[in-house]
Amino acid sequence: MNSPQTPDSTADHDGDTGPGPGSGPDSGRAHPGPEGTHHLGHTLKPRHMTMLALGGAIGAGLFVGTGAGIHTAGPGILISYALASVLVLLVMRMLGEMAAAVPRSGSFSEYAGVAFGRWAGFTVGWLYWWMVTIVLAVEASGAAAIAHGWAPGIPIWVFSLVIMLVFTGANLLTVRSFGESEFWFATVKILAIVGFLVLGVLAIVGWLPDVDAPGLSNLTGNGGFLPNGWDGVITGLLAVAFSFGGLEIVTIAAAESNDPARNVARAVRTAVWRILLFYIGSVAIVATLLPWDSDRLGSPYVSVLEDIGIPGAAHVMDVVVFTALLSALNSMLYGASRMAFSLSRRGEGPRQLSRVAGNGVPRTAVLASSAFGFLAALLNVWWPEQVFKHLLNSVGAMLLFVWFAIAASQLVLRRRIEREDPDRLLVRMWGFPYLTWFVMLALAAVSILMVFDATARPQLLSSVVVVAVVLGFALVREARRRDLRRRAGGRF
Repeated sequence: MNSPQTPDSTADHDGDTGPGPGSGPDSGRAHPGPEGTHHLGHTLKPRHMTMLALGGAIGAGLFVGTGAGIHTAGPGILISYALASVLVLLVMRMLGEMAAAVPRSGSFSEYAGVAFGRWAGFTVGWLYWWMVTIVLAVEASGAAAIAHGWAPGIPIWVFSLVIMLVFTGANLLTVRSFGESEFWFATVKILAIVGFLVLGVLAIVGWLPDVDAPGLSNLTGNGGFLPNGWDGVITGLLAVAFSFGGLEIVTIAAAESNDPARNVARAVRTAVWRILLFYIGSVAIVATLLPWDSDRLGSPYVSVLEDIGIPGAAHVMDVVVFTALLSALNSMLYGASRMAFSLSRRGEGPRQLSRVAGNGVPRTAVLASSAFGFLAALLNVWWPEQVFKHLLNSVGAMLLFVWFAIAASQLVLRRRIEREDPDRLLVRMWGFPYLTWFVMLALAAVSILMVFDATARPQLLSSVVVVAVVLGFALVREARRRDLRRRAGGRF
């Protein structure tokens, strides 16, 4: 195992905040961009970063996918969400520790490279880029389908194209403009969830007129809290474990904030707890107000709102889900472009991706990331089963690999930072190293469970194939680099 040092990349390179502990040569350093380029902006504020985390994690899956989980596990889906929440809480704590200590535009990709070698940073970075570009295509297609319902005379692919064009343009503006747009998108979602939580609680306790309070009958009756046993909880866990993907984008954005270390620490602390409240709280309300075997769980939030007498509930939720999809797409495109930019600056991607415009935006990286999003979104419309299904399977378990890389990197870097510059530890992982090892074992256990689940198995196997291909390419590049260095007598 290699032990390269922290990338020697100061703010003069890519908006990062200076070398971390153990800076030195041969460390996967960030390569300066082409002559005449500028630097990433530093205009994201704490409120932008918090909302960016919330916007990335709260997608349509919360509003639409909750019903499938309840139908699978019954009220026991709350246990599935609780287990997944603990896992993501610990992962984000580890990532927050590293991001606050050494903010980097490549975030966990750079930390993997620092901990294990350039091959690891290359692998994690490009796997993440692949994952988010596929996901943003899903978000674009979902938003296009809703828009098509409002204007059925316009083909879905036209809406997909327009949506991608609009958000590519938005990401080409200043990073402050991006932060503001994401702030207001996320605000709509959060207000909708808060409103749903308030109305749901009032309905449960019987304080709404003409609404019969169900009490706990839907949680304890009709087969009990675990109508499908612990098998249902495990299956539900596999279904909801990836719902929280997107939170990690806030650590990528840290390098473009005005006070990276403190802002990312604050954002991680606040965003994670809010996400857990929104997810678990809203799922608990749905499970309490609707029977787990109801045929109305296809649109659970609409069904709940209709039951408590909200007029036009379906239309209201269409607007909320549409906004959630656009918000998630916006943040995913941002994360993909910054990851591509960081990889390029470190010499792990095409050099052109490191160009930064005068407004502080890596425009080439944005265009490259959105170009694949355009293609994938159209594939999802034209050949959803023949082509896009396989692309989607290829990222089905990718978040597991990214989270495992985060935990493994934190295990290595925490000791190094404690030894060389402990003052950088503004955020500390709880129970280190025991909880770090627990997360790694838990992620391995989830992977094993996916092997035995007929629905999840194709996703895991497809993701493993993609990981193997990217990892193999990274190792070949590293071997060639070492061979060139050896032939040159160690001169580079």
